[in-house]
Amino acid sequence: MAGFRMNRIKAAIVSLASGIAALTVPSIRVGAQPAVKVRAVVVANFDGEFQFWKSRERLNEDVPVHGAPNVLSRNADGLYGLLLLHDTSDLTAFILDQRYDLTKTYWLFTGISGVDPRAASVGSAAWARWVVAGDALREIDDRSIPEGWPYGLWAIGATQPNQMPYDPNHFGSVTSASELSMAYPLNIRLARWAFSLTRDVKLVDNDVLAARRASWTGFPQAQRPPFVLMGETLGSLRYWHGDPRTKWAEDWVRLWTGGKGVFVMTNMESQSNQRTMRVFAKQGLVDQSRIMVLRTASNFSEPPPGVSPLASMGDEEPGQMTAFDNNERAGVPVINELLSHWDRYEAAVPGLDN
Repeated sequence: MAGFRMNRIKAAIVSLASGIAALTVPSIRVGAQPAVKVRAVVVANFDGEFQFWKSRERLNEDVPVHGAPNVLSRNADGLYGLLLLHDTSDLTAFILDQRYDLTKTYWLFTGISGVDPRAASVGSAAWARWVVAGDALREIDDRSIPEGWPYGLWAIGATQPNQMPYDPNHFGSVTSASELSMAYPLNIRLARWAFSLTRDVKLVDNDVLAARRASWTGFPQAQRPPFVLMGETLGSLRYWHGDPRTKWAEDWVRLWTGGKGVFVMTNMESQSNQRTMRVFAKQGLVDQSRIMVLRTASNFSEPPPGVSPLASMGDEEPGQMTAFDNNERAGVPVINELLSHWDRYEAAVPGLDN
């Protein structure tokens, strides 16, 4: 029943946000002043993730947001930086502030993550094609799972792991099983274009990370120096860690993307950010096709062979600063291209088919 009530609450919140957004659509002017047409926004979840963007891109001019002070800044080239000091409420406040026209804005959601050692190494950067939500599910203790189950996590409306929902009545007020999707598709063509611009970017490394990579015997991707790739991000409020949960993440992403997505990065907020963006995209306040997600790895999602999960969980320090640094290095070529050729990209969203 707790899960049922929680989903009813989530549905009410989304409905309220949609209603508020709908009220703001008719006007994008405040008084006689036209709304500022924002070209690009870099979104960070906390100050550490924002520091390299702010300093290197000179995001030094603070600009106001109704209801969310001290979260928005910009530079002389028209790049805005949004720091989510109060989670998605800051994102909502910015989108609803009628002083800004965000209908043609490109969004780059950034942040650090845990990385699947089968996919990449600490310090690597991944452009996502999907953001997958990992919060709403059913769970029983793994010590009491039925024989043959890989773990005690499965979709609401299904009967076992790795099965799509078949009964929408198990999920509160949802009336169609197709509405239960946990995957938020991004503009894959835009993600491929961004990757093509940055795949050869030289990312920073350090001696500590290089030495630690030697312990990942049998994981060739984990032993590589930091590199840029394409791969999905899974957002979950639970800070999970370990091989069994990484297996769940791989399966969960594969399930909800119809076998097309590959789990690479795990974090705690990307799902909430994209859920908010979809609410406002439906109201015409933002363009969903102009959203990008770039995550960089600060640590692995499981320990190296022979190490206890408790000994490695939360061990972000050696890779955290590298992940901060590489996020800006991998993302800025895309931002520069968009701003430098705005006459081209304002009307037409770039993209590649392959």
